[in-house]
Amino acid sequence: MGDMEGEKTNPAAMAADAGREEGEEHDVADLVGELLEIIDSVGSFAEYRRTQRKESFNLVRRMKLVAPLLEELQDLEYPIPDAAYARLCGLLKAFSVARKLLRCCHDGSKIYLALESEAVMGRFHMVYDRMNQALDGMPYDALAISDEVKEQVELMSLQLRRAKRRIDTQDMELAMDLMVVLSKRDDRNADGAILERLAKKLELQTLPDLRAETMAIKKLIKERCGANADSTQQIMDLLNKFKRVAGIEDANGLSDVTLPKYLEKCPSLMIPNDFLCPVSLEIMSDPVIVATGQTYERRSIQKWLDAGHRNCPKTRQTLAHLSLAPNYALRNLIMQWCEKNKVELLKRDADQDSDHLEQKEEIPSLVRGLSSIHLDVQRKAVQKIRMLSKENPDNRILIAKHGGIPALVSLLPYPDSKIQEHTVTALLNLSIDEGNKRIIANEGAIPAIIEILKSGTVEAKENSATALFSLSMLEENKVMIGNMNGIPPLVDLLQDGNIRGKKDAATALFNLVLNYGNRARAIDAGIVPPLLNVLGDKNLGMVDEALSIFLLLASHPDGHTAIGQLPFIETLVQLIKEGTPKNKECALSVLLELGTHDSSLVSAAQRLGVYEHVCEVEKSGTNRAKRKAKSLLPLINKCKEV
Repeated sequence: MGDMEGEKTNPAAMAADAGREEGEEHDVADLVGELLEIIDSVGSFAEYRRTQRKESFNLVRRMKLVAPLLEELQDLEYPIPDAAYARLCGLLKAFSVARKLLRCCHDGSKIYLALESEAVMGRFHMVYDRMNQALDGMPYDALAISDEVKEQVELMSLQLRRAKRRIDTQDMELAMDLMVVLSKRDDRNADGAILERLAKKLELQTLPDLRAETMAIKKLIKERCGANADSTQQIMDLLNKFKRVAGIEDANGLSDVTLPKYLEKCPSLMIPNDFLCPVSLEIMSDPVIVATGQTYERRSIQKWLDAGHRNCPKTRQTLAHLSLAPNYALRNLIMQWCEKNKVELLKRDADQDSDHLEQKEEIPSLVRGLSSIHLDVQRKAVQKIRMLSKENPDNRILIAKHGGIPALVSLLPYPDSKIQEHTVTALLNLSIDEGNKRIIANEGAIPAIIEILKSGTVEAKENSATALFSLSMLEENKVMIGNMNGIPPLVDLLQDGNIRGKKDAATALFNLVLNYGNRARAIDAGIVPPLLNVLGDKNLGMVDEALSIFLLLASHPDGHTAIGQLPFIETLVQLIKEGTPKNKECALSVLLELGTHDSSLVSAAQRLGVYEHVCEVEKSGTNRAKRKAKSLLPLINKCKEV
């Protein structure tokens, strides 16, 4: 009798009885085993793309916190209630989605993940929702789960809810750079410097990284099967720009990635990996073997060697000799495959090699010409160096190597306006190389560039602004430009320049106010009125860029007073109501930043009718805008109660 009474008071036994009454027994072992297998598999990824690295590790950590619960369930010797089984099935669906997402963040296209960062963050929040729904209400007592494990899982559920509510801290610099590079504008000098910074942030600077990215994009193209054509084209365009900035296209014959005609006709056709040159990533027409046993396209590896490299691009091993042996067997296989699949091999332009060699030989004499006593020789030399430094990354290194930077800096104060203009633009082009940025700053160029920004020709002013932008990629140069009073003339250009000048000034100012100390300097220099003009000038098309600068200024105490005026709040409300999806997102971010520090500004926006517009964005805005709207609504409701 005692035994019977003990059984009835045992929650696990009662749960087992309930499970049998409600239906047939569930195969819990297989379900739990599958969940543990997913946790183990995501733990093996080890590394993630930089843009989603933090969120990916957070998700893996939270998934691992569920493992002790699953291990205790694995040891149960009796059936579990239907309610618990249903929650485990929901957890399996959430984990499956999580694994797919983490795999994408592990080896997917870095460019895609950066461009679609908001959508990807939305997928993380969807996973958190599903995990929370599955774990919320899990009958721990009925399952006889230990208090320690129960507390751990409940704590993790609380973390999931916080993660869902958390305001994301978008990488402002990355977002602004992508905005500038992808905008449909003229080919601005700033693009090279921006692309260099983007390549560094996305870790797309080396041959292996660019090769892996190309493969990831080709995989993405195949998976999309023609869908999202505009987005795909943006991704391919960016990749090809990264290659040009890295100098791979010119130095190693790396051709642009495009969707080949034969893949358009037959998306399932995949090129055997062994047929692709590890350097050019194109099908080889003249494969040769180097000392390490690796095979490359002859033209590509020869350019690699001509650039002074003495190691194997793929293995990084030092080459015992520089002889190239034709790989006839592979060439025959490639020819047979191309004939069978009607693939035409890419034709190369042999003249490019000789042109580049002539340029390399010309650089030392051009650098000497910069110091000539004859004005026409100086003018021709600086003009030619300006051209060569824009065309080729190798040229930038060679010009610096032969002493071109000190010679150019000495010409900056020259009274001849054309020499001044060519000189500052040549330094801008040279500054695209990160090593050159430091040399240019250390040679004392910044004060002279600021002086040209104040009094040079229209083009010289524009290119001086862009040169300061490029140099300010380095944090120490941001500080130096601010300390040397470089911000006021940029504000003047933002106020009085032509369309291109205003764009260059705005881009440079954004970069400079990423440094907290420069925000007060920008406000003191009177940045707010011209920035408001930019916001209202539809011809400029720089609403989002202006709002991004306002967002940075709003985080500074001086910025609250300077920009938190009623006309500006009215503009924000108007953009939240009628702007583009990106306008609404940026305007909400600024209003939220201001309102966090001063509730009267939220009250002003509320009186202007912002509430219904914020509610609309919460339903149909971009993922980031929705999160901003959700964070802003409680502030608005609090103001309504007062």
